[in-house]
Amino acid sequence: MSESTDPTRSAELVHLEVIDGIATITLDSPHNRNALSRRLVTELIEHLGTADASDEVRVVVLRSSGRVFCSGADLSEAATTPMHEGARAIVGLQRQIVALSKPVVTVVEGAARAGGIGIIAASDIAVVAEDATFALTEVKLGLTPAVISLTVLPRLTSRAAALTCLGGEVFSGAEAAAYGLVTSAVPADRLQAAVEEIVGQLATGAAQGLRETKRLINADLLERIDSSGEELVELSARLFGSDEAREAMTAFLARKKA
Repeated sequence: MSESTDPTRSAELVHLEVIDGIATITLDSPHNRNALSRRLVTELIEHLGTADASDEVRVVVLRSSGRVFCSGADLSEAATTPMHEGARAIVGLQRQIVALSKPVVTVVEGAARAGGIGIIAASDIAVVAEDATFALTEVKLGLTPAVISLTVLPRLTSRAAALTCLGGEVFSGAEAAAYGLVTSAVPADRLQAAVEEIVGQLATGAAQGLRETKRLINADLLERIDSSGEELVELSARLFGSDEAREAMTAFLARKKA
């Protein structure tokens, strides 16, 4: 498999490229800072499925085309997309990453917010720049990190969870590593080299060994998603549909346009 030559590729929000057994999936929706729109999530799920089904692929790398990895939910769609549908899509995306037969390495150079942090937490390995920024901002909008808590809370220490989820403030890549959210944080100018080193190590594993080891490691996380996912979808939908959250989101979008 090689990089697509389809002329419609440039219109994609998510790109897939496979070179030497490494599938690189790139989020490329700069107009909304890689927000988790229905289209972006659909394309990401499709490309993950393609990489998973390919015998050629040994490791999946997930990254963004610019410094912003993901700005979280697409609030502009929240008023038109059925609440349950959007929440279930995020649960499904996290589950797919956790259950994928290939290890997933996520790379964050700049900013990750809210729902984007669920993708990072679902990944097997996350390597970030020390000065990358993270924030679980849901509390500011009358929400809670409901569906992404499926993967985020098992990664964070309990004290870090309280600080980041209740505070909703920005924290650095170095702090994300200390909190357990990411695997490692390195200086920005060493990020690519660090990713290449880890991916190279993973690629030496036998396909069966990688698949079965990942299944073993992620068994509890997968069970958590399957047992609690629908309950948290209901919670997310209820909060997104509340008057308080709608007012906060409307005000937020108005500030962005100002």
